[in-house]
Amino acid sequence: MTALKEIIDDFAFLDDWEDRYRYVIELGKALPELAEEKRTSDTKVRGCASQVWLVSHTEDASDDPVISFEGDSDAHIVRGLVAIILAAYSGKHASDIVKFDALELFTELGMIEHLSAQRANGLRSMVQRIREEAARKLAAA
Repeated sequence: MTALKEIIDDFAFLDDWEDRYRYVIELGKALPELAEEKRTSDTKVRGCASQVWLVSHTEDASDDPVISFEGDSDAHIVRGLVAIILAAYSGKHASDIVKFDALELFTELGMIEHLSAQRANGLRSMVQRIREEAARKLAAA
């Protein structure tokens, strides 16, 4: 999976939206496919126009667990958005996940204004789901 810093650096290098759009699609193509048995109604993200699935794994039982995520989508551009979301959140402590708003990242990357209303809403749903899951893990610890 591509590191978040590398994605941010690559975006800074790409000047026009078409190049950025193609880059997001490439990120999606590089995303490992989610196993069919993990594509369930429980892992499906509500509020996305495309089908999106997110699966979390708690990597330790501490008071502030590290959480990793897997994700996938049936749409090329959305798969790329999922890849960026996973780069931002996967492998982080729950407390850091709760604090970090990836929507601000997408605004800084200049992507929010180029997404359709449906895609932007889906992006919000993914971020909200991940942050709520991290908050639940913190509350349970």
